[in-house]
Amino acid sequence: MSRFTLPRDIYHGKGCLSELKNLKGKKAILVVGGGSMKRQGFLDKAVGYLKEGGMEVSLFEGVEPDPSVETVMKGAQAMRDFEPDWIVAMGGGSPIDAAKAMWAFYEYPDTTFEDLCVPFNFPELRQKAKFAAIPSTSGTATEVTAFSVITDYAAGIKYPLADFNITPDVAIVDPELVEALPPKQVAYTGMDALTHAIEAYVSTLHCSFTDPLALQAIEMVFDYLPASYNGNMTAREEMHYAQCLAGMAFSNALLGIVHSMAHKTGAAFSTGHITHGCANAMYLPFVIKYNAKEPSAASRYAEIARRMGLPGASEQALINSLCEKIDDFNVKLNIPRTLKDFGIDETEFKEKISKISELAVSDACTGSNPRTIEPDVMEKLFTCIYYGTEVDF
Repeated sequence: MSRFTLPRDIYHGKGCLSELKNLKGKKAILVVGGGSMKRQGFLDKAVGYLKEGGMEVSLFEGVEPDPSVETVMKGAQAMRDFEPDWIVAMGGGSPIDAAKAMWAFYEYPDTTFEDLCVPFNFPELRQKAKFAAIPSTSGTATEVTAFSVITDYAAGIKYPLADFNITPDVAIVDPELVEALPPKQVAYTGMDALTHAIEAYVSTLHCSFTDPLALQAIEMVFDYLPASYNGNMTAREEMHYAQCLAGMAFSNALLGIVHSMAHKTGAAFSTGHITHGCANAMYLPFVIKYNAKEPSAASRYAEIARRMGLPGASEQALINSLCEKIDDFNVKLNIPRTLKDFGIDETEFKEKISKISELAVSDACTGSNPRTIEPDVMEKLFTCIYYGTEVDF
């Protein structure tokens, strides 16, 4: 038996932020990030809509990119002090992910972060509050997923938390919130969405419910991401929907080692934080070539290429076309091809990659990857990505 879980309500279209006024409750805490929503006026709009619906509103501001365990604990305490019956998270993946984890500690103060790190081990939520998510970027799709990524900076590790309990009750996918995104963020979040969709399609847990969502998302990213990057607002709206479809797919089919690797390298190197979407974009073509040595995965990648109208008379030719398409996107979006090009110091890479490889293999996303991998092989794969050498194993 399999399970397919989505938010009860997904509102989409320009201006749908106003649906906040229709939430039923007495108190709402609004969790936001670094200030872009305030500067653009969306925070005031959200507060106004909630108050129009009759709710008292409290703000928790300043969630950092790649939210920390410490921020999660502060937010949970703020929730316990205010006692909301709605948690509303607005912004990029970071404030929404943070709010999901805060939710668990709000309702269950005695639970531990270590408890939540065990996949699908959350306590039963909605004892005190429901959850609404409003994305202001077009990539993570955390507004429709059962996932949250929290960073332990002391250990230099990102922990993906997973449980259907943290799938939001309401998602508000308003494209007006992404119109002012800078091009680099459009690029990184767009490639994150593409990675979500491709990994979901080849995941060992893909099914008839997730496949159409993944393929539609891939097609939309291929059609709209370059134009969105170049400032076309119609394309940007379509990308906002594409990333949401990709999220519906991967929340239920899960992901693979592109994400395992990105989770464990984001905060690992002193010579530069690797933004999640940038890491995914770099790693994806190399992982496709690794996974395609597994026949069942090869046929799935070839099917993606075929559905997207990419050239190739054989399965291998189609897979090559898919990798070339991704490489071409990375060039157009000014994303480095290798970790060396990104600027990671070679000496530090060599010192740390063995441990990073162990951690990546143990990441929650590795279990649904279509080809198994051991730490020594993961290290070889990372080395190919560092230098840009061919994956021939």
